[in-house]
Amino acid sequence: MQEQLSFAGAVIVAGGLGKRMGRPKQMLPLAGRPVLVRAIDAFKQIACVKQIIVVTSLENQEILKKYFSDLTFALPGATRLGSVIHGVNKLDHRVQAVAVHDGARPLVDPKAAERCLKRGFAEGAAVLAVPMKDTVKQVRGGAVERTLERNSLWAAQTPQCYKADILRRALEKFGHLQDATDESQLLERLGVTVKIEPSDYKNLKITTPEDLVMAEAFLQAGAQQRTGFGFDLHRMAAGRKFIVGGVEIPHSKGFVGHSDGDVVLHAVCDAMLGALCLGEIGLLFPPTDPTIKGIDSKKIAARVLDIVREHHAQPLHMDITLVTQEPKISPHYEAVRQSLAKIFEMDVKDVSFKSKSHEHVGEIGRGEAAMCYATVTLLIGEDK
Repeated sequence: MQEQLSFAGAVIVAGGLGKRMGRPKQMLPLAGRPVLVRAIDAFKQIACVKQIIVVTSLENQEILKKYFSDLTFALPGATRLGSVIHGVNKLDHRVQAVAVHDGARPLVDPKAAERCLKRGFAEGAAVLAVPMKDTVKQVRGGAVERTLERNSLWAAQTPQCYKADILRRALEKFGHLQDATDESQLLERLGVTVKIEPSDYKNLKITTPEDLVMAEAFLQAGAQQRTGFGFDLHRMAAGRKFIVGGVEIPHSKGFVGHSDGDVVLHAVCDAMLGALCLGEIGLLFPPTDPTIKGIDSKKIAARVLDIVREHHAQPLHMDITLVTQEPKISPHYEAVRQSLAKIFEMDVKDVSFKSKSHEHVGEIGRGEAAMCYATVTLLIGEDK
């Protein structure tokens, strides 16, 4: 009876410098979510993948820990092949088959990757690939030497999947080679037949700015946008801190509340939950709970952002209006925008923050309270 694949591993290589992109590409936002995070997400959906090893810089590792709690990390090598070796060396001894994937391929189909893994396990080696669509010319010195037969040409993608012991053997024997652009070449040298598992053209590699535009278009086609509205109001009193959007602004009075009273963060969080039809923050952090009295609203925001991610969503844009008679808020606009962008892991250009006075009308006009309105637009993936 043929052995079943029950414990697979994925080695996701993301140590490149992005020279053609002009900056490291792995953490570039793609429809509001980093490229590398999307690549990891695909393997999270494959039941037999029990271990995911990400080969990337220490800086990127810290960012990824905000998204995932169960990754294994390795530092990049001097070459791509060196990075693969570092990742494979971290594999659990129970791993039967390994998928080696490029962290710059964020749109890989989990079903295709799973098929490739199972075929690699059954036959030793398999790679995702697509037939060449263009006519390919072999060129020397700027002149065409010959035209290759397109019907026999396939463009290799990742993941490239192998039986674990066979990959280790290939790396031990040929891992020193500097000219190998993928691992399957090493398996070929070992005498192993590499099988082709058909993929799709969406599984592109983010190499140039144009690739990022194409990937955005693919994602937008399969996603939806939703906008939520949030509102909050708090009384003000002497001896309290005036904190808005995570920024403390000097003032003689501050917000009264069960938490620190940050009306901006509360309104934004309610808007995010509203876009997902999940109620409001009082359900998550009830004012009757004595254990959270005085809680920093940034902790509330972090929990709400986790919920947004659990629903395969990401904030695209927010527009916030704080209504207060005092203090004067406009000198602090940029500080609050920067703070909100950091808290919700957004680009500051997608964060709008402004304030209005209440023209000395009512409690707000007398400086006894302040309120905030917020709208947030989320991009929600088709796998929500």
